[in-house]
Amino acid sequence: MAQIVSLTATARRGTGKGAARQARFRGEIPAVIYGRGRETQSLAVEAKALEKALTGVEPASTIIELAVDGKTVRTLIREIQRHPVRPDIIHVDFYEIHAAEKVKLKVPVHLVGAPDGVRNAGGVLDQVTREVEIEVLPEQIPDRVELDVTALKIGDSLHVRHLQIPNVTILTHSDLTIATVVPPRAEEVAAPTPEAVAEVAEPELIRKVREGEEEAEGEAAEGGPKAETKGAAAPAKGAAPPAKGEKGEKPEKTEKPKGGKES
Repeated sequence: MAQIVSLTATARRGTGKGAARQARFRGEIPAVIYGRGRETQSLAVEAKALEKALTGVEPASTIIELAVDGKTVRTLIREIQRHPVRPDIIHVDFYEIHAAEKVKLKVPVHLVGAPDGVRNAGGVLDQVTREVEIEVLPEQIPDRVELDVTALKIGDSLHVRHLQIPNVTILTHSDLTIATVVPPRAEEVAAPTPEAVAEVAEPELIRKVREGEEEAEGEAAEGGPKAETKGAAAPAKGAAPPAKGEKGEKPEKTEKPKGGKES
């Protein structure tokens, strides 16, 4: 059953940002109350008393017995506005409820147990939906809904249709997934560091280029390769002239006798 807490509020005459700012300066929180057959009324609630009343409860499913001008009415909190930076409450909307009137509200879903796929297969439990909307009489409002996930294996899921809430009409779509067990997430492989890349064996082409550079450096150290000489090599000094008839010898010149025929 829903929890019930008591709170006192006072009527707030001023409206607008200026009046709300003054109320916060006095340690009060601006609020409004509305409901079927009731005109919207501006209220102010002591900030410390409201924080204490909401400690350890689910605000959306907790019945607030609100005392206003000496009259106590039962309400539900429809909206809580908080400061954009600080966790301070800056405004509250109360909705008056009646015993014979069903109300629509959202209740949190709490998972119970350790799934089989988590315990025995290293899976991960993922809660997809954390609250469901219901319609119920005020006296039968549950403070929360529990769902047993012990039997879930990897790949199994539980949906809204698996919820069992007595005396309640569930308004959330029945096929909506509430919880599932997914396979363990693969470990991310870190990118290799420059030092690790340097230790990798060099490719064949790079190795050949480096070997060629080393050979060139070795030849330079020994004086370099011998230059080729164009044409025939010059004879050594003091060497005998080539014999007649050998290649390179000029043919002998024949002289004719003057004034006579050649015999």
